[in-house]
Amino acid sequence: MKRRQLMRYAGASLLATLGTGLTSGISSYHAQTPSGSLSVQWLGHTCFLFTASGVRILVNPFRTLGCTAGYRPPQVEADLVLISSQLLDEGAAGELPGDPQILYEPGAYEVSGLQIQGIGIDHDRVGGKRFGTNVTWQWTQGGIKVLHLGGAAAPIGIEQKILMGSPDVLLVPVGGGPKAYNPQEAKQAIKALNAKMVIPTHFLTQAADQETCQGEYSILPVDNFLSLMEGTPISRVNNDRINVKSTDLPQNGSVIKVMSYRF
Repeated sequence: MKRRQLMRYAGASLLATLGTGLTSGISSYHAQTPSGSLSVQWLGHTCFLFTASGVRILVNPFRTLGCTAGYRPPQVEADLVLISSQLLDEGAAGELPGDPQILYEPGAYEVSGLQIQGIGIDHDRVGGKRFGTNVTWQWTQGGIKVLHLGGAAAPIGIEQKILMGSPDVLLVPVGGGPKAYNPQEAKQAIKALNAKMVIPTHFLTQAADQETCQGEYSILPVDNFLSLMEGTPISRVNNDRINVKSTDLPQNGSVIKVMSYRF
């Protein structure tokens, strides 16, 4: 992966470094979103673009192959790129336009006034022995607390839960496979985190190459997850972009937003 202004955070543990981190400038950008709201755009798989507070944050740009073969490469301009792992479906940042700054390791960061928390969790069900560590990303932007679980596959532990808190918007993988939550595991994570709005990610769509997205590496459609969430309001959005305001969030319980990809 090409590393342009790649920012590393090494040293002490997360708890010891919470509240410290890196400070780095980001180019000025006037987002086309209403004041006090967050624009969330789905670019396929676990890749999303978040725009608010004058900053564009891109999470998990991917290479188009296997289960992502039919998506367009997410070559959009961003100020900051957050990467959950260096696997090709979550960490292909080398071809992005411009010169974005990139975070890819667990730690506490400050970037242009935004507090960014990277929290490590196993990327598989065997203690990270196959796919290593997945970095979940948490930050507040446009007054909305976001938690993107990336390709989490292990249960959320007590220390991780303390760091993650209860997000306003939770992006959670639901399609299963060897390196992400299956529908049952996703449901458990949602219950543990008590999120207000849940956006499913990492599920089977028409983008999949049927020859390579199969067997051990196949993933399930989003409906397998939704069928387990009886009692939780579900909204299918006929768009790849939503604007989230604090007034849109439920006071109690969760809502699920299923976004659409514009093939």
